[in-house]
Amino acid sequence: MQGERIVEAGSTVSHPAGAVVIDLGDATLLPGLIDAHVHLFLHPGAEDMQTVQESVPQRTIMATLGARDDLMAGFTAERDMGTEGAGSADTAVRDAIKAGRIPGPRLRISGNAINILGGHEDAIGYNPAQHVLPNADYANNAQELIAAMREQYKEGADFTKIYETGADEVRGGKASAPYQYSEAELAAAVDEAARVGGRVAVHATGEPGALFAAQAGVVSIDHANHLDAETIRLMREKHIFAVPTLTIFEYFAEHPEKPESAALSHELWDLKMKEFPKQVSAGVPMAVGSDVGPFPHGTQAREFELMVKYGMTALAVLQADLLNGAKLLGWEGQIGQLKPGYFADVIAVSGNPLEEIGSLAKVVFVMKGGVVYRNNAVTNEKSR
Repeated sequence: MQGERIVEAGSTVSHPAGAVVIDLGDATLLPGLIDAHVHLFLHPGAEDMQTVQESVPQRTIMATLGARDDLMAGFTAERDMGTEGAGSADTAVRDAIKAGRIPGPRLRISGNAINILGGHEDAIGYNPAQHVLPNADYANNAQELIAAMREQYKEGADFTKIYETGADEVRGGKASAPYQYSEAELAAAVDEAARVGGRVAVHATGEPGALFAAQAGVVSIDHANHLDAETIRLMREKHIFAVPTLTIFEYFAEHPEKPESAALSHELWDLKMKEFPKQVSAGVPMAVGSDVGPFPHGTQAREFELMVKYGMTALAVLQADLLNGAKLLGWEGQIGQLKPGYFADVIAVSGNPLEEIGSLAKVVFVMKGGVVYRNNAVTNEKSR
């Protein structure tokens, strides 16, 4: 490598005079991992209360710690899917990482997500006289969507995250959630994002919201608890990624946010375990995202294990993460492979993930852009 880019890759490469050689022994080398659905501004605990009780400066400090933990776990690129009420604070985190002031993954950021009045992320359930702010920006029609997006892009957003469904239920064995925006409204958002080189990702757990999103041409449908046949067909045809976020559903089934939500959390997890294999068999394009934040940052390699457990091969999961993840984040040809000209984002793990996918949780070496951030391997480093 030279600077932040790979110059040569392979079993045999040239070593210019003065080059530093790091021998990582029998560890497996991989491109840096990609998490396409994270929340840097959340941490374990009462999600609704932390966004009310903790100041934006406090939450920004927590976000920098989360970014560091994710990087040390081998995730060198991530998509932050909404600051949950912290506005454009993720712009500062992304830019500080890019400038090398703090450690963290390469970031694509959205600022706040966008939501309708009374929708999925509105601050319902509190005394209305207190005027508790929602965790997303309001937009109730296409014009308001465009206005909110323009404000977010002005403040540094790379893409737009929209809540398309909520709140969730399970009815007759299917995910049920009211949709928030029509196909036409989502199409207007997709067009507006394209105007400035951005894209739209949606939180959509069921139908018809997922169908409207696929018809509108979003880049990803995140969570995707249930997808009907027509939605699946459109996702294959348009190559719209599903980001299943299995880990968050498993986590909440085991650690319900509130006692009264335990039954629903178990129902949703049971549904995920049934629906995900069907989507894999149907050929839905997959990317890997964990929804880390409500569970501890740096532990999201669990997502790889669950995707293998419920229907994908280890190779297919790695391709979904590294190849599809690079496309989804808009860094195709830059990350996700160890090739000349790509960023020198390299990790090493103990074991072979093709044989045991859990080895991705055993990261011993992390390099991003040619800078070594972690080296716990038994190494032999020398200059030539």
